[in-house]
Amino acid sequence: MELTSTHRDALDELLTWRRDVRHFRTDPVPEPVLDRLRARMELSPSVGNARPWRVIRVDSAEKRAAVIDSFEACNQSAAEAYAPPERQTYLTLKLAGLREAPVHLAVFTDLAVEEGKGLGRQTMPEMLSYSTVMAIHTLWLAARAENIGVGWVSILDPTAVAETLDTPPTWSLTGYLCLGYPKTTSDAPLLHRAGWQENTATLWEVR
Repeated sequence: MELTSTHRDALDELLTWRRDVRHFRTDPVPEPVLDRLRARMELSPSVGNARPWRVIRVDSAEKRAAVIDSFEACNQSAAEAYAPPERQTYLTLKLAGLREAPVHLAVFTDLAVEEGKGLGRQTMPEMLSYSTVMAIHTLWLAARAENIGVGWVSILDPTAVAETLDTPPTWSLTGYLCLGYPKTTSDAPLLHRAGWQENTATLWEVR
């Protein structure tokens, strides 16, 4: 299939309007939409076709509460790493939508996956985790195309989350995602709008 400028323009819009969402409406996400997101995530590339991502949908109120407790403890600890006045600014930032988001997905990488037979990761075993990150990014863009927001929560104790969800010891937490309809949309990152960090150009050079 030969793609056209229509496809490129649509991709540009998805990339421009993809944001890390923290402010969610509580409306449920219809199951057919979640089914489509799951199917599109399955189209993601992976090293050696290992497909190491393992996704747990966290619906239990008790387990969600445990994740929120982990976030709040880790967030308070993270705040202590900043000196005033940055600490005060940090504490005003909304860094997770765990209480409002209707869908929680814990995405793990199976570090003992047999699929792929080790192809492409003998010298870079971290490629398994990178493959899971690719799957998360695919899900993120697919969600944006459905007008669904995604928030990646990284201020968590991965061991505590794994214990809460009773996962196998070979599973490593790669991302904890909040999904739902955003309260507002913007083409500017939240942290840029909050004055924490402006967008800057990254290095791209020829050697």
